[in-house]
Amino acid sequence: MKAIIPVAGVGSRLRPHTFSHPKVLLNVAGKPIIGHIMDKLIAAGIDEAIVIVGYLGEMVEEWLRGHYSIKFTFVTQTELLGLAHAIWMCKPYVNGGEPLFIILGDTIFDVELEPVLQSRCSTLGVKEVEDPRRFGVAVTEGGRILKLVEKPDTPVSNLAIVGLYFLKKAGSLFASIDHLIDNEIKTKGEFQLTDALQNMIELGEEFTTFPVHGWYDCGKPETLLSTNKILLQGNSSSLPYPGSIINEPVFIAENATIENSIIGPNATIGEHTVIRDCMIKESIVGSNTQIHQIALEHSIVGDSATIIGTPHTINIGDFSEIRTE
Repeated sequence: MKAIIPVAGVGSRLRPHTFSHPKVLLNVAGKPIIGHIMDKLIAAGIDEAIVIVGYLGEMVEEWLRGHYSIKFTFVTQTELLGLAHAIWMCKPYVNGGEPLFIILGDTIFDVELEPVLQSRCSTLGVKEVEDPRRFGVAVTEGGRILKLVEKPDTPVSNLAIVGLYFLKKAGSLFASIDHLIDNEIKTKGEFQLTDALQNMIELGEEFTTFPVHGWYDCGKPETLLSTNKILLQGNSSSLPYPGSIINEPVFIAENATIENSIIGPNATIGEHTVIRDCMIKESIVGSNTQIHQIALEHSIVGDSATIIGTPHTINIGDFSEIRTE
């Protein structure tokens, strides 16, 4: 089965890290965001992925091709005209009669996909939220979706659509997106996938929902850190480091160097990073980075950075340098 994964966003809320990395390649619990997603998809039987790229798309393509052997097709979105438009660009690569799974590339999820991909009809992942005005929402009755609304100003449901979509027949979706584009039907200035799905419902397509209890946002520094903390639970990975204390859960790359330091809990340390005389917890540290004589908490440090000195809570990107010796 094919999956479409849109990853063309710039990730402006995660700057400075996204100046040099696409958001989906940021490290969370020892693996890029897109890696967590791909592992779930492949385990569920997805054997082909159409990836919609834009900003720094060549880095995404290189990483995916270097780590996974399934068939990839990369589609470049040059204009950000909305999610429906992004999906529409994949039409030449999808057979209209086949099922299709769509997953947004910036959200890590925890749900069993196998039964979803065997669903008798189209189905959408949903989660109850306190403020539905930020999301597309589903109005349901008896397990069936009656109506979908994109970011309603007046809440009509608290079931947010969380970015997991199974379509029984891809052709019906593309026909509805054609309808939006041909008639310039936009919501909030963009061609919305929610509107295309609503058109399908109005034409008689049956949709149900499935619950997504584990839905982890990676869109801002604070949510990236909270997702790192959640994913480390039960997935801690670390070698013993004589002279240092490791407070699990942590992820420490096997080729990292840890000397006279206290690491964790909830810390991720990237490859070839050297940490000496430090205390680091609740933080993500990239690869090829040097950190000496400092205490870090609730911090994100990019690749190839150098930090030497007094305690900080910091958020710095690749190749940054801070010295307070």
